[in-house]
Amino acid sequence: MAMSDRLLAAWYEGHPALTLLRPLEWLYRRVVMGKRERFLAGEGEIYQPPVPLVVVGNITVGGTGKTPLILWMIEHCQRRGLRVGVVSRGYGAKPPHLPWRVEAGQGADIAGDEPLLIVQRSGVPLMIDPDRSRAVQALLETQPLDLILSDDGMQHYRLARDLELVLIDNARGLGNRRCLPAGPLREPVERLQSVDAVLFNGASADREDGFAFELRPTALVNLASGERRPLDHFPPGQALHAVAGIGNPRRFFNTLETLHWRPIPHGFVDHAQYSAQALNFTPSLPVVMTEKDAVKCRAFAEPHWWYLAVDAAPSPAFADWFDTQLMRLLPDRLLP
Repeated sequence: MAMSDRLLAAWYEGHPALTLLRPLEWLYRRVVMGKRERFLAGEGEIYQPPVPLVVVGNITVGGTGKTPLILWMIEHCQRRGLRVGVVSRGYGAKPPHLPWRVEAGQGADIAGDEPLLIVQRSGVPLMIDPDRSRAVQALLETQPLDLILSDDGMQHYRLARDLELVLIDNARGLGNRRCLPAGPLREPVERLQSVDAVLFNGASADREDGFAFELRPTALVNLASGERRPLDHFPPGQALHAVAGIGNPRRFFNTLETLHWRPIPHGFVDHAQYSAQALNFTPSLPVVMTEKDAVKCRAFAEPHWWYLAVDAAPSPAFADWFDTQLMRLLPDRLLP
């Protein structure tokens, strides 16, 4: 087991050695709390965009389903006639310069896997830059927009925001509820009291402390040909190689099991880079991966490689709440 995997297991399952990291946790908390206090006091250089900005992020290390939810929000806003743009850090991207406008035909090595997936699925204008304030300004220079979604950026306090949505994995929760490096939290758990909404990925019903949303499989898509097949394309009991380079690979493997297949799990680090050799598994079986992994594998895909398309399905209560916020933020664009 890799060191990162052992650390994740300790955060979520417990380990007495984590007490040794508490002095470092104390220092980390001082730094992040100081950054937020300065932001709330209006100190330093804070960019206020001329259009509403919504941050979709988390306070934990690891994946919580931000990309599918952002795609749902994009479609939801577009159906209401809103012009939506997205900014992202572009983790793992190596563009010629920053900020960088992501286009559908670029490679994941240039654009980053998640930004490329968002653009290929939705066609929205998307700018990447670790300096998200600079990304927003560059994006607004390209075309008029009504609303900007920030893919993560909860802790990027140089950028003012109108709404903060926090996503939490319903199965894993907040682990031991301690901050890095003694736990998985990027900010203290008290930070949840200041956000506008909390969504629990994998919850089947709304909770007192937040809304529910699920990731629902919709189809199998062949990497080589692009053909879409229904979920019964593979019969129950089908053995297959399952590839996931996401924050929580186990969630993907569990999804395949709920579809009554028998996945042989191949977990990779989040944002992993792949090669044909790395995915040359034995025995010879269908390979099924996440869509996020697929955008990095199409150039060398084999005919038996597929990705599982999933869509976010937030609760009706969240959809209503989000509509209310949109009408508040954009009263001239949306009539009650």
